[in-house]
Amino acid sequence: MSPRTLPPYTHIPGVTPHPIRDPAGHSYEARGTSHSTTSPTILDPLTWAALPDHPEFRWAVQLFHAGYYWEAHEAWESLWHAAGRTGELADFLKGLIKLAAAGVKAREHNQVGVDRHARRSLELFTRIEARQTGTEAPSILASLPELIQLSQKLVVQPPAFPDDRTGVPCKVLPRLPWSLQ
Repeated sequence: MSPRTLPPYTHIPGVTPHPIRDPAGHSYEARGTSHSTTSPTILDPLTWAALPDHPEFRWAVQLFHAGYYWEAHEAWESLWHAAGRTGELADFLKGLIKLAAAGVKAREHNQVGVDRHARRSLELFTRIEARQTGTEAPSILASLPELIQLSQKLVVQPPAFPDDRTGVPCKVLPRLPWSLQ
């Protein structure tokens, strides 16, 4: 688990204060500090081997599982930048970013957005799975079938929109296939 504290609310665009830009935001002027709930800049290049135990990856999973989809999106985006924004590792992270974005859209009550992001995550995960051949794949890619199934489920059976629109975290998406012990 991450030593960081979960934010006091999850950001819902147009509903809650922007966490970084708004003076009332939960991470205003705190980015990169020990008090920040947002992601620090990652300076080291990211590798497949380092991903499952990377503190920022684990933080993003924790945020996602707790219903903080906007914040999970931000955490995975920092890793996506560290992965160079292109290539298979970056595409894997982009798929996770798109899943989190689908959660944000569900909190916004935007069905078109949920569908668009779920379809894009499905496309990314399916493309990665298709490229896996007889070579030894990174261990985290063993989760691809579950991620593909999760993405497909969001397309076929979108989540119900939560009644609460105050920024109280609400789990609207299924859990990811990783637990954090």
